[in-house]
Amino acid sequence: MTALNYLAGYPAALQQQVRDLIAADRLGDWLQQRYVQPHEVRSDRQLYDYTQALKERYLRQSVPLSKVTYDSKLQVLKHALGTHTTVSRVQGSRLRSSREIRIASVFRDAPAPFLKMIVVHELAHLKESDHNKAFYQLCTHMEPDYHLLELGLRMYLTHLDTRSD
Repeated sequence: MTALNYLAGYPAALQQQVRDLIAADRLGDWLQQRYVQPHEVRSDRQLYDYTQALKERYLRQSVPLSKVTYDSKLQVLKHALGTHTTVSRVQGSRLRSSREIRIASVFRDAPAPFLKMIVVHELAHLKESDHNKAFYQLCTHMEPDYHLLELGLRMYLTHLDTRSD
């Protein structure tokens, strides 16, 4: 039986459907039909602008972002697809904080809805640090299909894992 690390918390029936798609070598085709829209966000500057536009639309009053970047080591080292960090530095007699978002480089080639989902997820951490009810409400406010996209993303990552085996 295929281990579905990204889908471990989902119902057994759903996991079996994914296993069936993998066994028939149809998971990639299924994902491609469902998520056909690519994105043009290739550079770190474009990613910053993309993230800033979403932030301005939904989180105007939140803290400013100093850096948004693709990180090629993120998935391997941190076991995460995106991170939101606060870096504090002493400058003279003041303490300066800067906010950074790092997105796994796998999203550079992922379909557009998955990039939006992970950016929304990391932006929500500007207001809510924990994955609680308020956090997910904020995510669905910014992206109404957030939960469906999260499932699709987990299936996409499963597909990438099965291709590399």
